[in-house]
Amino acid sequence: MTPDRPGAPFGSHRVLEPHGVLPQPAFRLDNGFGTRWDNEIVVEVETLNIDAASFRQMEEAAGGDPAGICDLVRRTVDERGKQHNPVTNSGGMLLGTVRYVGSAVSPSRAPRVGDRIATLASLTLTPLAIESFGEVRRASAQIDVRGTAAIADGAPFARLPDDLPAKLALAVLDVAGAPIQVARRTKPGDSVLILGAGGKSGILCAVQAREIAGPTGRVIGLESYAKYADELRALGVCDEVLSVDATDALAVYRAVLAANGGREVDLAVCCVNVDGAEMGTILPRRQHGGAYFFSMSTSFTRCALGAEGVGKDVELIIGNGYATDHAAWALDVVRKHPALRALFEKRYG
Repeated sequence: MTPDRPGAPFGSHRVLEPHGVLPQPAFRLDNGFGTRWDNEIVVEVETLNIDAASFRQMEEAAGGDPAGICDLVRRTVDERGKQHNPVTNSGGMLLGTVRYVGSAVSPSRAPRVGDRIATLASLTLTPLAIESFGEVRRASAQIDVRGTAAIADGAPFARLPDDLPAKLALAVLDVAGAPIQVARRTKPGDSVLILGAGGKSGILCAVQAREIAGPTGRVIGLESYAKYADELRALGVCDEVLSVDATDALAVYRAVLAANGGREVDLAVCCVNVDGAEMGTILPRRQHGGAYFFSMSTSFTRCALGAEGVGKDVELIIGNGYATDHAAWALDVVRKHPALRALFEKRYG
């Protein structure tokens, strides 16, 4: 390998096509690792955590066959140099061990060679090469691989904690942006609706909403998968768990108002992994309330035009997966709630 060739800002030296864009919207990235770029961290990859919408789409396309899912990932990475699902336009994140830190990487954030880290920036912008595939864990949307990836200086990552199992920490870090955003937008006494409340992001949001809304608030979870709905009820953080299809906006609206004393909610959070839940999130919100769309299956065109069409003057919040200190925040939510940790260890750890 040649030493320390100067890299371009934000990893744009990796873009092969089209010219002039950044790595995330690029169609294809250079995923070769024969050159050492001075602004990169190179990681030996052991696990991909595919985002929920992307994993569900690939699982359906492969008929549930783990080998078929791996084949879809391999084809995407071979074609694009990154795991950027062409159907859902989403990716995920990864777990691995640091093998090289470029000389221009900021010393204040540089990991040590040998550190195990999880990336907190999407796989849709991460140069990735895969040598082989291992176990596919459908419950956590994780795929074990042998591969190599690059993190551009400035892209966030987190060192794995010592007190949580690696696979559990990876599952939590995959959705770390969700609970901190709920914490920012919830006030004591608020009513909060969470669609897809039985998945990992939804549960974290429900726990966070309960903590801040408090005993005078109301947390309503919507979960159509019976097993997850039962586990959410057993967790005891929701005042009501509704088994309603999130894509049936009118059914959601009626059920939420019935569960909330005839009132619309202060905040709605969409964590479902299928498209079509936009209006189910918007309709039950009060005027001038907020809606946080964490799901990568969301159509923001449908959100904006749908809200307009029903006369809802509400704040539509794009589900930014990054917030300052969000990784530590999400891990602390798990640490502070033993029942939540036990459930996540059962599912993901």
